[in-house]
Formats: sequence, C-alpha cells, structure tokens
Amino acid sequence: MELTALTRYVDELLNVTAFRDYCPNGLQVEGRAQVRTIVSGVTASFDLIEAAIALGADAVLVHHGYFWRGEDARVVGIKRRRLARLLAADLSLLGYHLPLDVHPELGNNAQLAKRMGWVPEGTFGDDSLGVHGRPATAGGCVQDVADALARTLGRAPLVVGDAGRPVARIGWCTGAAQGYLDAAIAAGCDVFVSGEVSEPTVHLARESGVAYISAGHHATERYGIQALGEHLAARFDLEHHFVDIDNPV
Repeated sequence: MELTALTRYVDELLNVTAFRDYCPNGLQVEGRAQVRTIVSGVTASFDLIEAAIALGADAVLVHHGYFWRGEDARVVGIKRRRLARLLAADLSLLGYHLPLDVHPELGNNAQLAKRMGWVPEGTFGDDSLGVHGRPATAGGCVQDVADALARTLGRAPLVVGDAGRPVARIGWCTGAAQGYLDAAIAAGCDVFVSGEVSEPTVHLARESGVAYISAGHHATERYGIQALGEHLAARFDLEHHFVDIDNPV
C-alpha cells in the first residue's frame, strides 16, 4: 500500500492530534512510496534499523522514535548515523508515543493488562494515561503481582513498599510513568506498576503504604507496537516482523 495511506490510517486510528507529546507522532523519516513489509520494535535504534533492512522492510514502526523535545537538533554523531542508514536504505520510520500508550485495544497499557489478566475500570493522570482496575485474581498481594509480572515479562521486577499488602485495586502505566504514583494513590490503588523508578518514588511508596513495582521500561512497552504491527498486517495484507532488541532498563 502507499506510505501516505498507511500513515494517514495509523494517525487516525491512534488519534494523534489529541495529544501534547514530547515528539512528533506519525511519519518521521520518509522512505519509499510503497509499503509491503513492516518491521516493528520498541525503539528506533541502529540495531533495529539493521534488522529491518535485513528483513527487507519498507517501513519501521516504533514507540520511541526521534526528534524529542529539548534534544540537540543537530544531525551529528549517533543521530547522523541512524538517519543516514535509514535514508540510504530508502526506509521509512513511523513513531507513535503517547497515542500508542493509551489506545484502548492496541495500546501499551491495554496490551499489558491483557497479558496480565488485569481488568481496566478507570483512568487517572494527565491525558488519562494511567489505568486502574481489578487484578487477575482476588485475594492476592503485591508480591503475587510481582511474581506474575516476572513470569510474563521474563524479568524480575523491583518491588518498593509492603510486598505483603493485599491488592484489591491495581494501577498501571507502562514506561517511565513513576511520577504517576501520587495519582494512583488518589485513585485508591493498593499497588502501582510502571516501567522505571526514581529516587523520590521509593520514599513516596514507603510513606504512603501504596506499593510500587518497577517492571522495566522496555519490558512493559513491547506489546503495543507489536499489536499495532499485527493489526496493520491483517488489515492491509502486509508482511510484519516484530524485532525485540533486548534492553535491561
């Protein structure tokens, strides 16, 4: 299909104009006009670009793209190397950040909940990025949630606070949303799950009694972009490959 049509469809599907984001959403680097093969991945690293070229991709679809607010605008160093490789291969880059996080079906929050068995019941925080709801099973505690995350994500999460606290309401927001812990507390959550952790998060979790689980930025955001790629492949009869470039963060 045409790159312009693909971009227009995803922009509308994810309602990109509704968000005040830290980067441009949509087509970030323009490549060849026709798209038959898509490679999706969490971050547009050089390794992902190389993998996409090896797989014969026409476009790369990512959650973390380029041109972030406040970054050095010069095309030098690593930025030059990445852009040069994309342009030399005539490979398009499409990036979707906050709009992908919150999509009710394909988004990172929705896809993580689907895998964990969590039942969404409401939202909180800026742009309603945070989600709260019921855990997979009643009568469990914070450590049970952490153990289930470890099994699903393939990595042991960091638990801050009372691991034995019973969990009737769980809150979550993938990626670097540790700053939403205050909002999760206000929403009545017993535990809040996100990707990263900051120094103040530890004290807030301990003093509030609401536990915090840091399950990994990359680990919690692998599923939205994969679901989006699979959706596009099925709808437009495209070839799709999800490439998981390991990241311990």
